[in-house]
Amino acid sequence: MNTSDTTCKMDEMTLTEAGGPLHGTLRVPGDKSISHRAVMFGSIAEGDTHIRHFLRAQDCLSTMSCFRSMGIDIEDDGAAVVVHGRGLHGLSQPQSRLDAGNSGTTTRLISGILAAQPFETTLTGDESVCRRPMNRIIDPLTRMGADITSLQGSGCAPLRIRGRNLTGIDYVSPVASAQVKSCLLLAGLYASGRTCVTEPVRSRDHTERMLRACGADLTVDGLTVQVKPASRLWACDVDVPADPSSAAYFIAAALIVPGSEVRLEDVCINPTRSGFLTACRNMGADIEETGVREVCGEQVCDLIVRSSSLHGTRIGGEIIPSLIDELPILAVLAAYADGETVISDARELRVKESDRIASMTAALSALGIQVQEHEDGMTITGGPLHGGFIDTHDDHRVAMSMAVAALGSSSPVRISHPQCIRISYPGFFEDLGLLLRS
Repeated sequence: MNTSDTTCKMDEMTLTEAGGPLHGTLRVPGDKSISHRAVMFGSIAEGDTHIRHFLRAQDCLSTMSCFRSMGIDIEDDGAAVVVHGRGLHGLSQPQSRLDAGNSGTTTRLISGILAAQPFETTLTGDESVCRRPMNRIIDPLTRMGADITSLQGSGCAPLRIRGRNLTGIDYVSPVASAQVKSCLLLAGLYASGRTCVTEPVRSRDHTERMLRACGADLTVDGLTVQVKPASRLWACDVDVPADPSSAAYFIAAALIVPGSEVRLEDVCINPTRSGFLTACRNMGADIEETGVREVCGEQVCDLIVRSSSLHGTRIGGEIIPSLIDELPILAVLAAYADGETVISDARELRVKESDRIASMTAALSALGIQVQEHEDGMTITGGPLHGGFIDTHDDHRVAMSMAVAALGSSSPVRISHPQCIRISYPGFFEDLGLLLRS
């Protein structure tokens, strides 16, 4: 796939096979989850938070916009973002609705903060966000004393949030969700008494790491996280590591295109985010970790990825929360693997930007792959891919996954709405082209 092999209209892009191996070194953009949190926590901390490698994608810019609307001064000179925090009680009432755009992370996490503010807010988002389930935060926040209402009565955004005095609770979450956990921990900073959140399986823990760095009294005991009320948080600088979810697309591309070898720099390998690497290795992937180190409380390394003969595997159980965002690209790897791959226990994919089980089943089927859809996953039998048209459903992870799938297709693949990729990775196609031209 080179420049002449890729054509793009406003609502459609045509992609062809790689035409040669991928080579070179790449640092993918900063981690989306950490970028969100750096702005949020910096806003309610005292002092200035300097953020390097901030992800300037639509989702994270939505978080930035929301806090600017509440009186937070945020500078961005292109090299670094500086958040001038105003403390836990320094936010001011926005003049209009807060718009989270396509970001479920923004919507759910900011709700925990807004629930304790001395003002009323309406929080909304785009069509996709306004379909995503918010009762999973509304119910426990209400138990804490919050006044939060789904304006459409659907359990979804827009949400009207009237700030109240909160009381800490012990909450056993029915789902392993870093967004739900983080929402309640943020509310717990403002609550009287301790707040405990217990999950069925451990979800990503960037919130716990960053809040502790900011001075929060937070402890982790197995699957339970406890936070005590805070009088203040202190600003701390953040060097955002490369996003493992973004790196996953180039890992997959290097694995499936013969003769490829790619080095990906500064990738976050936080244990709660490394399930994708484990699943790839279980499929026979040649992935080497080098220069393992700690940066701002997160484990980071360089990854060297070489093309590999893959075989089917089973992906399910406790590993799922650590690779939930990577399951679409894992489905693509399964299409290129020898034999059958079974993905299970992934019902959460049904309520992402699209129903990713249905979206990926339809997409791979359109390219000639045998896929059986299940309520909580899919069974994929590897085989040759041919061209076809893919409806991405405006889902950035479906779009990037199918762009990688096209690298080994026998004929062109057309994807709808390629611009949705800007939600998390504006420079995706440029970076893919860089490795293909190296």
